Amino acid sequence: MGHIIAKDIYKELGEKLDGSMVRMPWNDALKEMVTYLYTPAEAELIVAMPYRPATLERIATMTKLNETKLRYMLDGLCKKGLVCDIWNGDQYEYMVSPFVVGFFEFTMMRTGTNLPQKKWAELFQAYMFGKKEFLDANFADGQKISVMRALPYEETIIADPHVEVLDYERAAALIDAQSSFAVGLCSCRHEKHHLGEQKCNVPLDTCTTIGSGAEFLIRNNLARRSSKDEMFDILARSKDMGFTLTADNVKQDVGFICHCCGCCCTLMNGIKKTGYTNILVSSSFVATCSEEDCIGCGLCAKACPVDAISMQERFGAVIKDKRPKKLAVIDTDRCLGCGVCALQCKPKALVLEKTSKRVIHPEDTFERAILQSLERGTLQNLLFDNPNSKADNFMRFVLGGFLKLSPVKKSLMSDTLRSRFLQALRDVSGN
Repeated sequence: MGHIIAKDIYKELGEKLDGSMVRMPWNDALKEMVTYLYTPAEAELIVAMPYRPATLERIATMTKLNETKLRYMLDGLCKKGLVCDIWNGDQYEYMVSPFVVGFFEFTMMRTGTNLPQKKWAELFQAYMFGKKEFLDANFADGQKISVMRALPYEETIIADPHVEVLDYERAAALIDAQSSFAVGLCSCRHEKHHLGEQKCNVPLDTCTTIGSGAEFLIRNNLARRSSKDEMFDILARSKDMGFTLTADNVKQDVGFICHCCGCCCTLMNGIKKTGYTNILVSSSFVATCSEEDCIGCGLCAKACPVDAISMQERFGAVIKDKRPKKLAVIDTDRCLGCGVCALQCKPKALVLEKTSKRVIHPEDTFERAILQSLERGTLQNLLFDNPNSKADNFMRFVLGGFLKLSPVKKSLMSDTLRSRFLQALRDVSGN
């Protein structure tokens, strides 16, 4: 792979990470973070790896590394959460971990003695929220695709025979469909714990992973194996504590369910600090309030994790004592459609109804990766993924310039062309 001397390998690493489906603009905070997390040899390997998942054999060919040495390095990077090993049914494929969901979560899920966890927490916080460049790069242009989505509490959905709740929207159905389960440290709570900002009273091991995602965490000692019963116990606890349920933003093969609170969740704090509502994609529902039934208690506003509910004065529509009352008013653009507010509403004035806003939940991780990359201007890296090939470099340059054109991007993301575009890429890639 060449020599590390005389070149800034960490700047190259930053450029490589910035070319993924999650943008990572270079700044002093990122430089300090990657320098701390990656050794120079690990950084050089990451720079030389393809953008898409690849077999050990392909990576060895591209990097010119002996397969035995390469496997040792990749296994070490997987244990650190900086690379993901993915079982494709026949063999493992390796992929550079994006920032989220990726090496932020996996780093803060690591356990053991003498780990500099407080330092990690400070590095991540400084990068994500120091100057907000990270969130701006991924959401300032109105991007609609993110890695996670909210799940609705079923009992808060309006009782209407015309309203259907699909299995991918139901936490219980997602758990029931799987046989592998893992529980690990919640990366957000773990970070806030070390920063002295955790306000919720809940154990740190609340991150639940299912299916192939669970097996990845278990084999890399990032989580412990769990049972379906424990999954349902944690689900019940989250309902009692008023946590928002979130999941992998796909309809098929969902890999995790998170149990989020407004004080710790990095994505929900991002919404509150920036106003970029699609940092966490809403469910296909939205909260609505009955003016007649609302008693103005304010419990819903306190429960909302993204401050989407405000209590406003109302006059004329009196309740019993004829005095002016507060009314819950919902910001439907910000509402996650999670139902946490409705769980707290004793008179049942709040319910979830089908939303009229455009919400995109990709079918699977292939679709999500394509659409995320298209929105963020990095799709060319997935299509021509060999960073060591002059031909691929040329094609990335040409295609990248074409995809930057606003009319092109808007057309491919439109409801009319999106499905045809994705199907064409499936046909080409064999997915």
